Amino acid sequence: MKYAYEDLGWEQFEALIVILCQRLLGISVQGFAQGLDGGRDAKFVGTAELHPSKVAPWVGTTIIQAKHTNGYNRNFSESDFFSTSTANTVLGKEIPRIKKLRANKQLDNYMLFANRRLTANAESEIRAHIAKECGIPEASIYLCGLEQLELWLKTFPGVAKLSNLDPIDSPLIVSPDDLAEVVQALARQKDGVTAVLDDPPTPRVTYEQKNTLNNMTGEYAKAQRRKYLKETKQIHVFLAAPENLELLRLYESVVEEFQLKIIAKRKNYQTFDEVMEYLVDLLFKRDPVLRQQGHKRLTRAMLFYMYWICDIGEVGDAATN
Repeated sequence: MKYAYEDLGWEQFEALIVILCQRLLGISVQGFAQGLDGGRDAKFVGTAELHPSKVAPWVGTTIIQAKHTNGYNRNFSESDFFSTSTANTVLGKEIPRIKKLRANKQLDNYMLFANRRLTANAESEIRAHIAKECGIPEASIYLCGLEQLELWLKTFPGVAKLSNLDPIDSPLIVSPDDLAEVVQALARQKDGVTAVLDDPPTPRVTYEQKNTLNNMTGEYAKAQRRKYLKETKQIHVFLAAPENLELLRLYESVVEEFQLKIIAKRKNYQTFDEVMEYLVDLLFKRDPVLRQQGHKRLTRAMLFYMYWICDIGEVGDAATN
């Protein structure tokens, strides 16, 4: 089966890769705790059992890295992951660490796993780049993308079970698809929506009560209200328009998912400021429509609207006061 790797937490993905490498290299593959890993998420010392083959296995110290993204349909060739013209990429930031390990004779072989698509051309280019920059033979470098990862998990079906790929344990992950459609439509119609900007929709509880219940800090709440309150009436009018009934249904599905996920995962966040900023960052990472320059403000305004009218966040006892 195919797994929604983008819905996993990075810890879950790393655990999956460590257990997979125990099958490929040997049971003594050692994973490391969260922290400064110095360019390594796991390590194996010795003669590999299966990789690259039983006939000609790797020997020595193999360093393993797992690079996880919550983004959809990402690939190794994207400029944020790999570029020969800048070091400000995911891989570019790892190169100095790999070089240091190599220079200190702590690395003979290097494996990089990522939940991204990997084409043959990209694999050749990236492997050659690492070899050149770090002084590692190309034959001692292995890159694994989604396609090969799926094949490995079919070869070793018990790995996924041992990794406990349970969505219940995943972080606060929401789908951006329906929200992107609503934001895109709002952006097209926004100039045509007539609204009295000084008369925003009334929240079910006062803003102050809501902030207290949800532990949103006063400074963050004030900034949100100042920046986005004027947008709420336009969003309200837009969603209430009869011709936008299907978009209203999409919005309702979005807030249902967001609210239930927030309730389930809220314990991981100290303030609702953190919840809101986490959602914004996640949505921008996962959807190219939402992270377009013209749509970023509308996305933030839409999240504030959800909070303002109490579609997300706790309402609690304040509703009965």
